[in-house]
Amino acid sequence: MEVDHIVRTMVEFGSKALVLGRRVGSLYRREVKEVRELQGKVDKLEEEKAALEKEKEGWEAERKRLASWRVRCLDSEEKLNKRIGELEEDYEDLKDKYDGAVGELDDLKNSVIQEHINGFEKGLRQAAFFYQDVNALDSRFDVDKDVVDGKLVREDEEDAEEVGEKAAEEEKDSGAVVVR
Repeated sequence: MEVDHIVRTMVEFGSKALVLGRRVGSLYRREVKEVRELQGKVDKLEEEKAALEKEKEGWEAERKRLASWRVRCLDSEEKLNKRIGELEEDYEDLKDKYDGAVGELDDLKNSVIQEHINGFEKGLRQAAFFYQDVNALDSRFDVDKDVVDGKLVREDEEDAEEVGEKAAEEEKDSGAVVVR
């Protein structure tokens, strides 16, 4: 019995080993399948990680580029503000010069007008000196009036042009040289 018992035990162990081998085989296949799935997920996560790292590097480069642009913009802003200040100072200087020139021009215009009035009055005094019967203080003498076609008329800008043209025609008719 011993041999029989040993053979039966061996057959029993062989059967159990076969069942156990099958069981281990199925567990192994299941584990291998899970490992492959997990490895696929790990590979996918590695790819995502690499993509995120690449994107992060891109963002870092963009951040550095924008930081340098910011510095340049701030420098440009400072330069432009300085230039604006200089231009405002120049504008004030030019405005003061312009105002002075306008005032001087007005003074010169007034001086020219006054000289014309003084010349007219001087002519009146000379006429009174040479012609004793002419009264230089007569109110009919007016700087703003002229004799046109034998009549004393008030000069306007339009009439002044007509007077100038008529005077030029009269001088041409008389043969005199017209100087303008």
